[in-house]
Amino acid sequence: MTYDLLVIGGGINGVGIARDAAGRGLRVLLVEKDDLASHTSSWSTKLIHGGLRYLEHYEFRLVSESLREREVLLRAAPHMVRPLRFVLPHDRNQRPVWLIRTGLFLYDHIGGRGTMERSRALDLTKAKEGRALKEQFTRGFAYSDAQVDDSRLVVINAIDAREHGADIRVRTRFISAERKGDCWEAMIEGEVKPVRARALVNAAGPWVTDLFAGIKGAEPKKRLRLVKGSHLVTRRVYDGDHAYIFQNPDKRIVFTIPWVNDSTLIGTTDEPYEGPPAKAAISEEETDYLLDSVNAYLRRPVTRSDITSTFSGVRPLYDDLSAKSASAVTRDYAFDIDGEEGEAPLLSVYGGKLTTYRKLAEHALEKLSDRIEMGEAWTEEARLPGGDVALEDWPRFEEEMRQRFGFLPDAVMKRMLMAYGTRLPDLLGDAESMADLGEDFGHGLTEREVAWLREHEWARTVNDILTRRTKLGLVFTEPERERLAAYLNA
Repeated sequence: MTYDLLVIGGGINGVGIARDAAGRGLRVLLVEKDDLASHTSSWSTKLIHGGLRYLEHYEFRLVSESLREREVLLRAAPHMVRPLRFVLPHDRNQRPVWLIRTGLFLYDHIGGRGTMERSRALDLTKAKEGRALKEQFTRGFAYSDAQVDDSRLVVINAIDAREHGADIRVRTRFISAERKGDCWEAMIEGEVKPVRARALVNAAGPWVTDLFAGIKGAEPKKRLRLVKGSHLVTRRVYDGDHAYIFQNPDKRIVFTIPWVNDSTLIGTTDEPYEGPPAKAAISEEETDYLLDSVNAYLRRPVTRSDITSTFSGVRPLYDDLSAKSASAVTRDYAFDIDGEEGEAPLLSVYGGKLTTYRKLAEHALEKLSDRIEMGEAWTEEARLPGGDVALEDWPRFEEEMRQRFGFLPDAVMKRMLMAYGTRLPDLLGDAESMADLGEDFGHGLTEREVAWLREHEWARTVNDILTRRTKLGLVFTEPERERLAAYLNA
């Protein structure tokens, strides 16, 4: 068999390209050396957003595209992509009021007509959002964006790719590739003979330039800049379901975001990074920076004792050599195509952000459309798995699920609805009690769900399940992890 596309990399860009291509009728094979979303795509700030601060760098095209894509994803996955209100307290020592108002006006309109609530000024001495802030912050602004479980977004795109015919292989390493006429012959883990593909897509994220070492006759033409972003996860540090965006004297911003299991997500940093991407870890300096940033605003200080976990990810940003600092490097994306007319093409993906992955995939396939015959673009109006209910109808669907599966504890129902959406009945089947779901490994994670994750979502290890599929790793105890590991090993 000859594939039309061999995609290397199981992060958001790779699965997005595989999904789009498979839906256009192409034969697609995707290989990922670890688990889906093992690296950059699971260590983000969990936001689907336009990037308010990118306006200061005049990245109007990127912001406009991101805001339009925010609306697309709200429709495509209403169970997982949820509106979130952000509060920006005004610090008179930072950006002036007129500049903030101008930026928010652009943010409300540059993406076209949207469905989310527009920005407005706040009197923080009266608004409930001001209660958690220090008294000197008397005025502020509120605007809208959205949040998402980043690694599950990767997984449901991979599911959709598979349902459109793509072959998705995790823990399958790409070894090498060589052009043979108008096809690539690639060696991948688990295959004795070369895999043939008409085009090769290098979506390896932080490893995109490293991959060229195994591709005979090709060299990278663009540069990659690795930037480390670190986050703190703490116990809930304020009441309310809103997020804050805090300005810092160095002109960077830090978010505090309500997150799963009654936690708060604080981030992010922007640090130049050198070294193995998989080994990135938060430094003491980054921890101090994040704590100092939020404590400059919050009435109740956040201390190290509030921190329940941390994570760091390496962002593979396209380096156009114009940025003077890590925080100023563009979050836009770029492509590099190798191969003359008549030769099998190699398309490499540089940069990008979670919010724009779908549009990046469309643009990637446009680059290949003159080399490979394919169907029309289709993903803009399509639903993602679990998203077959409109956002405005979601409360009705949620109530139906609570009536049908009323034996689920509230916290478990909430988590599973956000993870599986309209596919929750497929998972739970005819269960009428928790006992029908088998052993409970802790916090409502049952044998039935573990089996579903293994059979339908490529999960194999404890971390696959607790970190990238359910986020229950934030609350699982060590004995609970060991019990789950023993079950998986058995």
